[in-house]
Amino acid sequence: MLEKINNYLIVISIFLLVGCSGPETKTMKVTATAYNSVKAQTSNEPNNAAFGDTLKPGMKVIAISRDLLDSGFYHNMEVTIEGLEGTYKVVDLMNRRWTKKIDIYMGTDISKARDWGKQKVEIRWIPNEKNSQ
Repeated sequence: MLEKINNYLIVISIFLLVGCSGPETKTMKVTATAYNSVKAQTSNEPNNAAFGDTLKPGMKVIAISRDLLDSGFYHNMEVTIEGLEGTYKVVDLMNRRWTKKIDIYMGTDISKARDWGKQKVEIRWIPNEKNSQ
C-alpha cells in the first residue's frame, strides 16, 4: 500500500512540474546602440516616444527596429539585455531603415551613450501568448 502511495505521489509531482512550468524564454542576437532625449538625435520633441510614452532620464527603456514587431515584440514588453542589469521596456520605435536592432535610452547623458557605442548583444523575453511567434 505504501509503495502505491509513493508511486502516486511521484506521478503527481512529475505532472505538476511539467504542467506548471512557465512560458519558454526566447532569445535573439541584435545590434544595440544607445540614444538620448536631445533634439540633435531625435526630433523637436525628444522626450516623446513613438508609442506615446514620455521619456525621462533614469527610465530603463528601449526603442526597437520595426521588424521586431513581426517577431512578437510589443509596447511595454519587458526584455533583458546582455551586459546590463534589470529589465527594459519597449516604448519607442526606430527608423524603418534599421533591422534586428535596439536603441537603449540613456537619458541626456551623451557621453554614456557614446561609451556604449555599438554592440552585438543577446536579448531575452517571455513571449505574450497573443503576440508570440
